[in-house]
Amino acid sequence: MVAVATRATDRVWALLATVMDPEIPVVSVVDLGIVRDVRFDDAGLEVAITPTYSGCPATKAIEQGIAEALADAGYADARVTTMLSPAWTTDWIGEDGRRKLRQYGIAPPEGSSGAKRALFAERPTVPCPRCASKRTEMVSEFGSTACKALYRCTDCREPFDYFKCL
Repeated sequence: MVAVATRATDRVWALLATVMDPEIPVVSVVDLGIVRDVRFDDAGLEVAITPTYSGCPATKAIEQGIAEALADAGYADARVTTMLSPAWTTDWIGEDGRRKLRQYGIAPPEGSSGAKRALFAERPTVPCPRCASKRTEMVSEFGSTACKALYRCTDCREPFDYFKCL
């Protein structure tokens, strides 16, 4: 019985890996670490998610995308629940997600979110996702969304978003 549940859980994780983030359509909700848990209980399937931050405008779209993918796969009664604690951190973005962000032109977070908590911490060196130069500068603390900062490469002169450590 455990093997059957494990296979079903693995299938759901694989399905969720196809649900793309609505703001960054090259990374899935699994790549970003938004999906926290997949479990089957007496009430059916439950998928627990943690939004990237509490005010993220994409949270409802993510929930809807997950619910639609599950319904299309035969899990019409699946529950999508939100867990706010512990808070999401950029440390949960997997290596594959970081690679996809870079290929899309967004610099993935550098270092650990723990470094962001230091009051006088130095800004991280953010390599350009286009030419890999480390000669970059912040243009604005806020980029295309609140979770990104706007940077510019001083070598190739291209602007790019940097996914801030949270």
